[in-house]
Amino acid sequence: MDFFKDNEIAKKIKAILTRVNLPYLDHRRIVCFKSFGSKSRAIARIWSLPKIWQQALDIKPHYCIEVIAQRFDKLSEDEKTKVLIHELLHIPKNFSGALLPHRSRKRYGINKRNIEEIFGEYKNSYK
Repeated sequence: MDFFKDNEIAKKIKAILTRVNLPYLDHRRIVCFKSFGSKSRAIARIWSLPKIWQQALDIKPHYCIEVIAQRFDKLSEDEKTKVLIHELLHIPKNFSGALLPHRSRKRYGINKRNIEEIFGEYKNSYK
């Protein structure tokens, strides 16, 4: 499997974050990659930088969003945006380097309604 930094995905993330109300997300600390040759069934994944690595490397929290080329590239532009919104919703409001699960006992977690609501906000920002 090969990974390459992807500036087009980074631009899309920045465009999303400038149009929706997710002020706790810092696009400058989200690095985007496209991977080729993955056997995963996923369309995209998000990777965190745990606190111990942040302290070891003396850096602030960062996240990597990986899109899997053979699945992501086939999607429409709207579906690509929804996938990226989904991945962004894994980042907690304290931008700590941790990740939020799809579901938890205390929260509803990431669901289609959250994604559709934010996607609607994104689309309405163009009007």
